[in-house]
Amino acid sequence: MKMLHTTLLVIGGGPGGYVAAIRAGQLGVNTMLVEAESLGGTCLNIGCIPSKALIHAADEFAKARHWSGASSAMGISVQSPSIDLATTVKWKDGIVGKLTGGVGALLRKNGVKVVKGWATILDGKTVEVTTADGEPARIQCEHLLLATGSVPVELPFMPFGGAVISSTEALAPPSLPKRLVVVGGGYIGLELGMAYRKLGSEVAVVEATERILPSYDEALTKPVLASLKKLGVVLHLGCSVQGLDEGGGVRVRSAHADEFALPADRVLVAVGRKPRTDGFGLESLQLDMAGRAIKIDNQCRTSMRNVWAIGDVAGEPMLAHRAMAQGEMVAEIVSGKNRRFEPAAIPAVCFTDPEVVVVGMTPDDAKKAGLDCIESSFPLSANGRAMTLEATDGFIRVVARRDNHLIMGWQAVGSGVSELTTAFSQSIEMGARLEDVGGTIHAHPTLGEAVQEAALRALGHALHI
Repeated sequence: MKMLHTTLLVIGGGPGGYVAAIRAGQLGVNTMLVEAESLGGTCLNIGCIPSKALIHAADEFAKARHWSGASSAMGISVQSPSIDLATTVKWKDGIVGKLTGGVGALLRKNGVKVVKGWATILDGKTVEVTTADGEPARIQCEHLLLATGSVPVELPFMPFGGAVISSTEALAPPSLPKRLVVVGGGYIGLELGMAYRKLGSEVAVVEATERILPSYDEALTKPVLASLKKLGVVLHLGCSVQGLDEGGGVRVRSAHADEFALPADRVLVAVGRKPRTDGFGLESLQLDMAGRAIKIDNQCRTSMRNVWAIGDVAGEPMLAHRAMAQGEMVAEIVSGKNRRFEPAAIPAVCFTDPEVVVVGMTPDDAKKAGLDCIESSFPLSANGRAMTLEATDGFIRVVARRDNHLIMGWQAVGSGVSELTTAFSQSIEMGARLEDVGGTIHAHPTLGEAVQEAALRALGHALHI
């Protein structure tokens, strides 16, 4: 058996793992990365990037259909728009290919050796890899970094296969289903459900709670709910899925115990994700766990010395940018630097139509923390740029301490508000106050002006409302 040695061994080539490996290589740490599938992990291959590509294609097609045969206030007309799904998927795959190829190039540039194969942990210093050609290799390391990500949660009574699909299959459809049933009204289910509806499928969403996006506050979800209804997405809230019926549809039970069937050509199960902890010998380390996730401290150390865990395998929030930041930090600690993972805020974005953004504390979070806070919103209907984009549904909201005006959080709902998350995060990370944001000159006309206006309104003197 081939024996290899390295200082840092990373298992998993997703956003956390590849960033850790690149940064370690930059710092001169001898690094190897083991990945069984494609570099880039879920995010680049079957998650963040391809979903946003599909959402954009669906948006563009929906606009063309909207303008077809109707008079547009902008004077635009389109005749009989159509979409070639195979070409759309090929375009999406091209974007993925460019990004994953770029990751491979960066790893090579920084001297990281990539081992293609499935890793099995033997102990905290030794991993055996079954390579694609079937030749096993054993790697010994000083530091072991677990970055194995997460997998979709499967319903035991309705396992994946055939007409029942996860988000992975939904992002590479061989054809559009006439009728799609989405199980789960969270961000994954709604992002993809709205995209499929815009592409032409009939879509029904089944959600166990009484409202969509249950992890977000109701004020933020109202514009999304209105958009779903406008699109013709049928919502079954307060309902639970019981399984498939004999005709291939979905059996559903309402809160009143009534049962009914939803016809479906395809069923997208989007009820969450869980840490990938099975199949690679993790149990041999006997690490402390936090539920299904690996328990870590504020340096991403596990309960075993020199064994680290980052990203989804270490639990919530399961966000690629969190994994990246953790990976960079671990690489720097291994190189001898002193770092801790203590971000003031981690932004969360839901790419529905309209988009939803939460950074830092919401008003409810502030109340639970016992803080006396001001909250102030500025409607996009009063923003000139939003008007020119025909995207006036939504608002920007700021939460700040009443005593010193320190900004504790931002929330937004609206078209394109995901691009404002950098400003939101920076203001919290840098300890900005309402006066700092309100006194900063914002470019006109931009959506960013609504950020300034929200801060000014909290201070009692908004200019445009």
